[in-house]
Amino acid sequence: MHNRALKKTVRELLLREEMDTVLEQLYAMNLRRVINPLFSFFCSGDELLRWRAVTAAGAVISKMTQRRVEDARIMMRRLMWTLNDESGGIGWGSPEAMAETMARSAVLTKEYAAIFASYLNPAGNYLEHAILQRGVLWGASRLARSRGAAAVRTAPFLGAFMESHDPVHRGLATRCARALAPFTAVPIPQHILADETIIRLYTGKKFLDIPICRLATDNL
Repeated sequence: MHNRALKKTVRELLLREEMDTVLEQLYAMNLRRVINPLFSFFCSGDELLRWRAVTAAGAVISKMTQRRVEDARIMMRRLMWTLNDESGGIGWGSPEAMAETMARSAVLTKEYAAIFASYLNPAGNYLEHAILQRGVLWGASRLARSRGAAAVRTAPFLGAFMESHDPVHRGLATRCARALAPFTAVPIPQHILADETIIRLYTGKKFLDIPICRLATDNL
């Protein structure tokens, strides 16, 4: 299948099929080829396509570890490169895809969780772009819900984002703090408990429009 035809096929899968079916069909393809269309959709203006591509990319990279782990490492390094100033790009979707991959792969979590947490650390590889910060915070909450012990590294940096003027920062940092509760205590400020600002949250399966205060109490 030529690249253009492959991209069209992957796009149609992501938009028309249930995710379990999407992944089953993607796993039957050449994983190293199918990852390129998935990465390209991270910049899509179609919200559903963009987020499903993130989920699928994480699943495909994780699947690579079962066949040839070095292929998966190459993909993780590609995602990291897009977050580097020298790449010349922005890195849309890369933090989310890294986290989705780690949430599915214990092997890659061990290797990349510390690097991922450093994107929130002002003394580390801090990402200053507000939208990329949203991506890292979404990824931190995704990782916290699946591999909380590894996500604990993000805990010291969540408080600052709960004070952000950006409601998505506040909501995602709160969601991460809530998910980390069994592993470490992250204080949730009183103003968060009263914050009824509604944000749009992708849970991995669906979108929720939800007030920030609920993210402090509900395991969503």
